[in-house]
Amino acid sequence: MLQEAKRIQQLPPYLFARIEQRIAQAKEDGVDVISLGIGDPDRPTPKHIIDKAAGQLYNSENHQYPSSVGMLSFRQAVAQYYKNRFNVELDAKSEVVTLIGSKEGIAHISWCYLDPGDISLVPDPGYPVYGTGSALAGAQPYIMPLKAENKFLPDLDAIPEDVAKKAKLMFLNYPNNPTGAIASLDFYKKVVDFAKKYDILVCHDSAYQDLSFDGYLAPSFLEVPGAKEIGIEFGSCSKPYNMTGWRIGWAAGNPQAINALGRLKSNLDSGQFQAIQYAGIAALTGPQDSVKEISKVYQERRDIVVNGLNSMGWKLEAPKSTIYVWAPVPKGYDSISFAEYVFEKSGVVVTPGNGYGEHGEGFFRISLCIEQERIQEALERIKQNIGKVEF
Repeated sequence: MLQEAKRIQQLPPYLFARIEQRIAQAKEDGVDVISLGIGDPDRPTPKHIIDKAAGQLYNSENHQYPSSVGMLSFRQAVAQYYKNRFNVELDAKSEVVTLIGSKEGIAHISWCYLDPGDISLVPDPGYPVYGTGSALAGAQPYIMPLKAENKFLPDLDAIPEDVAKKAKLMFLNYPNNPTGAIASLDFYKKVVDFAKKYDILVCHDSAYQDLSFDGYLAPSFLEVPGAKEIGIEFGSCSKPYNMTGWRIGWAAGNPQAINALGRLKSNLDSGQFQAIQYAGIAALTGPQDSVKEISKVYQERRDIVVNGLNSMGWKLEAPKSTIYVWAPVPKGYDSISFAEYVFEKSGVVVTPGNGYGEHGEGFFRISLCIEQERIQEALERIKQNIGKVEF
């Protein structure tokens, strides 16, 4: 029998792959499933973005191998976006690299900086790729708990001195998946000081920073003076422009880290299809009305979820950003048992919090990527089968 490498044997099944299998089986059994599980935008990509890509499909120059670090024009569009949105100056040639979706870069940055035995600082609960990317590089993820009492921000002072001295990477993600938490520039300043003290590369995942509600605008980590000296930020067209399937993103910031990521990519992939990069340019430099419109849609869905759960006994504050609502499980349940109970009784899929790490235990996540009518129906089913809850 063929023997898999230990790194593959130790990988857990990807959380959303398990959820997709469960949904498929239920549908085969005739269940009318309402999935509030996966955060995949349900609205189409804006027409002007599609049209740009469609036109470029016929350009024969795009039918050859692209650059592994991306077209300069796309990287310039990213730099212009940072200037317009955050007043952050970026050198498109040395401080931006194109990614085949930000997930790719988040996974690969560990290969650039972590050797076997090294430590990475990983938020928990958090996007699973931070930890799995570190583990695939042979490193040891050190968990930074995200607790409600700390507004789901890591307590940097709680990281032991010996761990901080050995750590080489720190992963952060705000606005945060799965908690919906936000971070201030004051917090980022503390991160910059911490990273400079211990010589750590900060890797900030900013996939949700353009989806904001109630007048809130998320800052960029790169706005903090000195951030580019110790950090990079991963961005993506996926969520604000409904482009998850297009796979186009970037990393921006520290030129040494950007160069390392580009060199790794040149040995692993041949870059993103240029027609898709042109679509990314259209997204970043074109009209932003669609981003405001989709943010309004998510805000309306958020309100339905928060108000619906609160009417059953929850006491949730409405998140200011992301496409998720993070909520504690009721008394008498853990994350898995509550998600299973909801699914079995109502055919509604919610994501158990412990799928995002041990500190996600006691919570569940609801995605807002489904039309209002189905969200309302899902909440009504939950209410009928669960009624009032206690904590």
